[in-house]
Amino acid sequence: MNESDLPALTETLLWGAFALAAIFGALAQRTHFCTMGAIADVVSMGDWTRIRMWVLATAVAIVGFNGMVGVGWIEARQSIYTGPQLLWLSMLVGGGAFGFGMVLASGCGSKNLVRLGGGSLKALVVLVVLAVASFATLRGLTAVLRVATVDAVSLQLPKGQDLPTLMAASFGAPVPFVAAVLGLVTGLALVAWVISKPEGRTAGVWLGGAGVGAVVVAMWWLSGRYGHVLEHPVTLEDTFLATNSRRMEALSMASSVGYALDWLLYFSDASKLLTIGIVSLVGVVVGSAAVALVTRSFRWESFSNVEDMGNHLIGAILMGVGGVTALGCTIGQGLSGISTLSLGSALALAGIVAGALAAFRYQSWRLDRMG
Repeated sequence: MNESDLPALTETLLWGAFALAAIFGALAQRTHFCTMGAIADVVSMGDWTRIRMWVLATAVAIVGFNGMVGVGWIEARQSIYTGPQLLWLSMLVGGGAFGFGMVLASGCGSKNLVRLGGGSLKALVVLVVLAVASFATLRGLTAVLRVATVDAVSLQLPKGQDLPTLMAASFGAPVPFVAAVLGLVTGLALVAWVISKPEGRTAGVWLGGAGVGAVVVAMWWLSGRYGHVLEHPVTLEDTFLATNSRRMEALSMASSVGYALDWLLYFSDASKLLTIGIVSLVGVVVGSAAVALVTRSFRWESFSNVEDMGNHLIGAILMGVGGVTALGCTIGQGLSGISTLSLGSALALAGIVAGALAAFRYQSWRLDRMG
């Protein structure tokens, strides 16, 4: 590949990421796909419909990602989720903070992007504060605290922390083969659970679940296959174009909002370039807004009172700090990371769910006191 070919390839890559993110935003707006909302439905009403939608998305993402590993298109080790250093404390603590924060902020980063597309000014405030907290935890004050505390506690594995790599080393089998088989078996088991109840067989569940899962898989292909340059013409290194991590990436919002703020504030700096993470944020908002306008569900929304605003601000800070500490959010770790079958992603997701449940208990306790 010549250096002159890179701008056109990068532009196509960015437009592809924008389009896929717009599809995600449209699906999330249309089907109410939301991890926090799914947990809230179970806690408050015993309704597992949206949980089944999320599990279906996970199943599709797992089968798709590991299928691509199986045919040699991508390698799990080329993502940020599968390295040999298992930051188990960071995953649990960061995930817990993020989960608690997303309940206070009426949704995770992706949900607030979707809500912004639907006219929520509350979501705009949440996203701005989330971006500041996120970038501070990437490069600023809370980054120093993160590195000196939870990141200092880890478990070093011989190879990667994804299950296919761990199992392949144990059984002496090729990683691609193990990934393809394990991904397929895991995905089919999850789908079987989804359709085991009538609510898991509805059109809405399959539109949202299968659609979102397919978008995650397509993003992995776009970044890990299409955007992968084996030998950069300038650096002569193995390169993934237009990524902040310099590795292949799929959908993730926690760090992307921080990088987007950095890009906006230092726009005149030629070293600050657009990435698939940044353009994905815009894509989600545009896709959500399109559906909201077509269905006439677009409504301006603001804070109801000072307490409402305070809760959202605290939630945004917790999500920014927690999301970066856990290397991802409900989408970054809960779908993109989990699709790699990473142990760290599983711990982060467990922390997110635990934090959300704790926040719901806190809100219930507050209501009881006020009553």
